[in-house]
Amino acid sequence: MSFRTSNVRMTILSLAALVLLSLAAIATPAQDQKPPSLHLTGHAILVKKIVSSEVALPAAFQYAIFEYTLQELKKSGRFQTVYREGDNAAASAPDMLTLETDATGFKEGSARKRQVTTVAGATTIKVHIKLIDKDGKVVLEQDVQGKVRFFGENLRATYALAKSIDKVVKYNFVAPKPAKS
Repeated sequence: MSFRTSNVRMTILSLAALVLLSLAAIATPAQDQKPPSLHLTGHAILVKKIVSSEVALPAAFQYAIFEYTLQELKKSGRFQTVYREGDNAAASAPDMLTLETDATGFKEGSARKRQVTTVAGATTIKVHIKLIDKDGKVVLEQDVQGKVRFFGENLRATYALAKSIDKVVKYNFVAPKPAKS
């Protein structure tokens, strides 16, 4: 009787594994589809302060997104110079791109809830980014989001958002070639 019971259990487990693998195979192609990289180049980028036209995004979050985005773009190596809005030197920069960020969604979670359970308390920030060239033409436009789901304070979502913005830039831009000496 035990041999038959273990055989039935093995069969059920094998079928369950087969079903799960089939579902994973069906779901994977939809997630992996990305638009092709644009392979753009730019020598300089001007990062404008975040605009919050659709949602009430607290000032601390706006400031943190702006600063983290500057930091991540500098680390990316995709631009020779990264300017912040208001920098007068940006006006004379050749091959300048401008990054505009507009907050389109914000859900402030709770760090306390995240500590107690892993399914509640997430903080989510959604933005729409535009990269615009000197002629005013939109070179790249995309929706991006940042989340903090498990541990960390709510402002950690701003760092995750800046990393997501940097990921989009890295994917679509090639690093500039070093100047010949």
